[in-house]
Amino acid sequence: MDLGIRGKRGLVCAASKGLGRGCAEALAEAGVDLVINARGAEALNRTAEEIAAKYGVKVTPVAADITTDEGRAAVLEALGGQADILVNNAGGPPPGMWTDWSRDDFIKAIDANMLTAVALMQALVPGMMERGWGRVVNITSQSVRSPISVLGLSNTARAGLTGFVAGMSRQVAPSGVVINNLLPGIHATDRADSLDAGVAKAEGISVEEARHRREQTIPTHSYGTAQDFGATCAFMCSQQARFMVGQNILLDGGALNVTI
Repeated sequence: MDLGIRGKRGLVCAASKGLGRGCAEALAEAGVDLVINARGAEALNRTAEEIAAKYGVKVTPVAADITTDEGRAAVLEALGGQADILVNNAGGPPPGMWTDWSRDDFIKAIDANMLTAVALMQALVPGMMERGWGRVVNITSQSVRSPISVLGLSNTARAGLTGFVAGMSRQVAPSGVVINNLLPGIHATDRADSLDAGVAKAEGISVEEARHRREQTIPTHSYGTAQDFGATCAFMCSQQARFMVGQNILLDGGALNVTI
């Protein structure tokens, strides 16, 4: 399928590896020129070079902390203040118990997983509206639909972003700007490795056994891949997605057992 976005320009956050890289690769394959961002310069630069060489698009790396004013300013400068496609993504806060978190912990989580995405939308969506076309995909979590008890900081911040998008997306849709959220379940990324390592340590089992046990709770009996995820993200950024507005697209292998 031709996604109809060749020649567009996009920003993908946290794109040096994992789900962010999967999204960047799928967009590049569709012909989108990219600015990609992550904190680690070495991995980011390598990713930019590999994607540019493989797909023949322009890829500009900006190593910066996107959760800070300075980091966002650097990314926006590289974009020249405008983009056609925005993929918001940031690593999730650490797990823990609800009794352990301070106000500062909540503020940090909300800054990273809610307010950063809002700030980038406020910076880039007005230009999309003026040009009459735009796509935003916010990578959130399956926990928006079904909270994960040990990820309370993530539950809180991502639910807040979901509420914001529910209203905003309908306000900008008449201008040709489509905003949706993409909710990953467990995918084979560093985040999954970290969670499995935590289970392994707590239960005195191997990481491989922890992963196997988790896989058995998923109807596909496997983790998702960054490629699966990227392909879905690219479709949500396509011309064909124009009638998909303010939705929360769950990509979890059927793990969440719900009717609607």
